[in-house]
Amino acid sequence: MSEAQTPDEAARGPSVRIIHANNLVALPHLPAAGFRLIYIDPPFNTGKSQVRRRLRTTRVADASEPSDRTGFAGARYATTLLDTKAYADSFDDFPAFLEPRLREAHRLLSDDGSLFVHLDYREVHYVKVLLDTIFGRDSFINELIWAYDFGGRTKKRWSAKHDNILWYAKDPKRYVFRYDEMDRIPYMAPGLVGPDKAARGKTPTDVWWHTIVSPTGKEKTGYPTQKPVGVLRRIVSVHSDPGDHVLDFFAGSGSLGAAALAAGRSATLIDSNLEAIEVMTRRLGAQLGAELTPEQIPAPDQNLQ
Repeated sequence: MSEAQTPDEAARGPSVRIIHANNLVALPHLPAAGFRLIYIDPPFNTGKSQVRRRLRTTRVADASEPSDRTGFAGARYATTLLDTKAYADSFDDFPAFLEPRLREAHRLLSDDGSLFVHLDYREVHYVKVLLDTIFGRDSFINELIWAYDFGGRTKKRWSAKHDNILWYAKDPKRYVFRYDEMDRIPYMAPGLVGPDKAARGKTPTDVWWHTIVSPTGKEKTGYPTQKPVGVLRRIVSVHSDPGDHVLDFFAGSGSLGAAALAAGRSATLIDSNLEAIEVMTRRLGAQLGAELTPEQIPAPDQNLQ
């Protein structure tokens, strides 16, 4: 049992908590040192002009009142557009957007906990400098490269076919790394090693070759930024123990929750997008064989990104 887990929680088995809220509002409600593993996949800065709409979604109890969305179990919701903001995904505002959330992540990690931040080449270098400031440079343990060979290629530069995942430990002298829990992968040239080694495979390095989520596979949820469970399963298995609590506050389709539940961990998932909440609630409810009810934490009356 980890330090972030009580005996009662260990006896109950894995569970999932889904929170529909702006993560900057929701995170202060979570207990300090409550999570042994935090993984986040924040929006990538693509350099394109984007439009962000700030919405307020409220449940409609009176059947005579208008609604524009139907949720789980027939629940009706009304959506109010608070404002629309067009902005360029620039390098200057992305670290400022992440900083308060990463400081909360540091508070929420157990003393032997780890944070994994999933990025791409556009922002990884800026965010590493920010994480060095918050966690300390000694707390940077690894940069993992998730490599894939899918999609089109450009003729103007080397085609980008990898993501970057930064691993930081809250305490660089004390963190969870379960070497024996690593999944083994085939040798690239099995004929150059003995038959026993070839059959056993080898442990991965910091470069992970893994396909993207198949557009036609069973794992596909339809959510646009879904990450493969295989990548997250490796992180969960090596950097936490059964019964631990894990957190993803940019939860999207809920892939971290799917990996956590399959490995016997409990997950807290936060997202502000109602579509994401619906996808992960349906997906993880089916995995647990239970009906899940998302929580809502209303935002204060201020303009939060």
